[in-house]
Amino acid sequence: MTDTAIVLIGHGTVEDLDDLPAFLGNIRQGHAAPPALVAEVRRRYEAIGGRSPLLDICRALAGRLEAVMRVPVAVASRLSTPTPGDVLARLAAGGTRRICAIPLAQHSSHVYRAAMVAARDGLALPGRAPLALACAANWGGRADLANVYAARIHELLPPDRAGTHVLFTAHSLPMAVLDAGDPYEAEVRAAAANVATILGLRDEEHDVAFQSQGAPTGRPVAWLGPDLRAALEVARTRGKTHVVVSPIGFLADHVEILYDLDVEARAWAAELGLSFSRARSPNADDDLVLVLRGVAEELLARDIWS
Repeated sequence: MTDTAIVLIGHGTVEDLDDLPAFLGNIRQGHAAPPALVAEVRRRYEAIGGRSPLLDICRALAGRLEAVMRVPVAVASRLSTPTPGDVLARLAAGGTRRICAIPLAQHSSHVYRAAMVAARDGLALPGRAPLALACAANWGGRADLANVYAARIHELLPPDRAGTHVLFTAHSLPMAVLDAGDPYEAEVRAAAANVATILGLRDEEHDVAFQSQGAPTGRPVAWLGPDLRAALEVARTRGKTHVVVSPIGFLADHVEILYDLDVEARAWAAELGLSFSRARSPNADDDLVLVLRGVAEELLARDIWS
């Protein structure tokens, strides 16, 4: 497989807060972000130290996966740098002919595959065939990934769970996306159910919530719910005194965990009289590296390239 490389493609982030307007413009599909939105997002980054650790974590994850796979592993970002196009150009210049792409959004593979295909198709390779591309399908339902999340929740569960409620969270999506047939909600709920089964949680001991809804656009947009604030309120009305939040829709720490959960949701819980714990993210830990190794090996064994 000396002509093969793996690309871990994630959402992206900024390393310099002055790049936020461009980053938010990418998220908004080319529409400039209002100054108030840029200021609010900047405030959130500043609240977590001025910089997201996401890209550093992805690079560490790539390095560890490269060590076990013994093929080059690169990181690309769908909405920021390093762009898929730049990464593919660099790999192609080094002799790569086949790209195994693994989205770091385990329930939204099609979005990241589209970004990789567009980058590959826009890459000029005079006198050479286009890069062959294989992209992992949604892999959020894997049993080994469920074990990763379960282990981190287990660290926080008290022996007596009577007052404890587990909230599994994932990023919300506009309902229009779900209405068009995206399986995201069903897959997230199934993944949460798998983790709950491993932990032996009863139905009344856990729920799913969808966090980090997008910024207001000036027009009504229905978002997938329940949102996290509403889920915390339900837990309180059920007599719970402690919540353990497990962001199973995410793999690594970034602003939507370090701010939206650790700052904002923690404050909501305190207002409701709930104690709050957040399960550790997999980040670049050994167990996630082994899951990604399995994803990569299964994809390469299929030998399906386009």
